[in-house]
Amino acid sequence: MTRFIHDQFAKDYLEELLKDYGEVKPSEKLSSEIKEIDIYFIPKNQPSPNLEVLGLLGKFAAYPAILEPFRNPASSDEICDCIVKVLEAKAKLRREAKTNKTKLQAEIIPKLWILTPTASATVLSSFNATQNEEFAPGVYFLGDALRTAIVAIHQLPRTPETLWLRILGRGKIQEQAITELQALPLNHPYQQVTLELVYSLRENLRINQELDEDDRELIMRLEPLYQRDKAQAIQQGEQQGEQRLIIRLLNRRLGEIDPGLSDRVRELSTEQLENLGEALLDFASVDDLETWLNMQRE
Repeated sequence: MTRFIHDQFAKDYLEELLKDYGEVKPSEKLSSEIKEIDIYFIPKNQPSPNLEVLGLLGKFAAYPAILEPFRNPASSDEICDCIVKVLEAKAKLRREAKTNKTKLQAEIIPKLWILTPTASATVLSSFNATQNEEFAPGVYFLGDALRTAIVAIHQLPRTPETLWLRILGRGKIQEQAITELQALPLNHPYQQVTLELVYSLRENLRINQELDEDDRELIMRLEPLYQRDKAQAIQQGEQQGEQRLIIRLLNRRLGEIDPGLSDRVRELSTEQLENLGEALLDFASVDDLETWLNMQRE
């Protein structure tokens, strides 16, 4: 049960990060058998410079990609099953090209990225997997014809470039990644949505009775972050409500105020809003409001 919860989190997470850059097909079915690809990603025709914000994951998504995340270490049999999927996807594209009497373009054939929390030397050597100097340590490539790479998340360097993949790790690897995620600037395009998905994972795990040690530690690690962000959200909601109230009072007393002044009111702190609520009773014109706002900058 907990494995399914983590699998769904990984699919939702990868879909959310990649949807701005192309077409994401979660649980894509293959016709030859009842097989499902976790995430099938097709990038937009025009490359997006913003893809760089996803670091190593963005590098994977520069071209068509199949992403197969694992909660537990991927076994040799599971890796073989994934390889079958990418080969079948390639065969499907080849059939479509033949039907359309066109040549199959190599750049539309997806590459398989197997995302596993750990990978033993025995498993890697059994596939003759080797590292590539163009990619970070921890990314192992199989033969070119197989179009497959195994990403051993626990071996990835602890850098901003690998953060979005380390979120899918286990234990201390994932905990550290969540700490780094929380420390990102508030205006980062993927911080808030990722935290929301992580908190949703926390809630789904909390109602499950069969948790392993990693899951229990993850819940404990997320609890203070969740409570802090919840308190901030409540405070922010209260501040926004006070902003709306003050602006309504100003409009009633001074007439409809300029949108630029409204924006300046919204930039005030909670304490300043409270002071403005008292001061506006003495305002006779918009000039009084402007004077008061200018004084807050001194």
